[in-house]
Amino acid sequence: MPRVSVLTPIYNTNPQHLRECIDSILNQTFTDFEFLILNDSPQNTEIENIVKSYTDTRIKYYKNDKNLGISASRNKLLSLAQGEYLAIFDHDDISVPNRLEQQVKFLDEHPHIGVVSGNMQYFGNNNDLLSLPESDTEIKMALTEDCSIAHTAAMIRKRVLTDNNIEYEEFFSPAEDYRLWTRLMAVTNFHNIQTVLVKYRWDANNTTIKQKKQMARTHDAIQIETCNKFPAYRSAYIRNMCNYSIFRLRLFGFIPLIKIKRNTVYLFEVIPLFKLFWK
Repeated sequence: MPRVSVLTPIYNTNPQHLRECIDSILNQTFTDFEFLILNDSPQNTEIENIVKSYTDTRIKYYKNDKNLGISASRNKLLSLAQGEYLAIFDHDDISVPNRLEQQVKFLDEHPHIGVVSGNMQYFGNNNDLLSLPESDTEIKMALTEDCSIAHTAAMIRKRVLTDNNIEYEEFFSPAEDYRLWTRLMAVTNFHNIQTVLVKYRWDANNTTIKQKKQMARTHDAIQIETCNKFPAYRSAYIRNMCNYSIFRLRLFGFIPLIKIKRNTVYLFEVIPLFKLFWK
């Protein structure tokens, strides 16, 4: 039985990007894994031939009879996985060589953590570094605002999903990952390793760009439900923003009127008026 199952759904993937994705997993310093690749574009023989060109026995290739969509495909991969840990990995990204090694070591040493992810380095049309909050409390506070776990860089303890009957929900696609994390908030703990684990390809084909309106709608629905379900984390998130962020209100966009800094409200940005207190 492999320690890790790497789960990668593919759908009309750019052939070169797919090769880079596969190579980055096969070249991992940690080797005790199975690599499950599920083709959700069954008519695309080119990418099927690419996967089949690899002779590494750790690769297990599957093909849907018809297009099922991303959430159903991810759930199929969950059901096929034999590993203790599940490494999520999207079809056009690149994992750094010691990604799996770092995550397995962390989960082995921290049995109370159910999900571990890390930072990402964008490449392509965006070269930013995505740095995410580290501790469980920080992550859960941030989840009331946005997705603070990098899905393609995440490793999940499988029993956390199976014991709680949690899987991806098609209704919330393409923000199915955000929904998954918010459901897991009540049953497990999170951690983000503060190093880059995945190089995230950013181009016009990203789901975030192609399905921007649907992403915004599902994101808002998840956020509202999460804020209602976890008011303490939401309150702590807002308090934290007021403590460490600066908010400015200016008339006509340039005349200083109000500034909030470290819980203090200033008139004309210099005269302290009162302090904000949060329950």
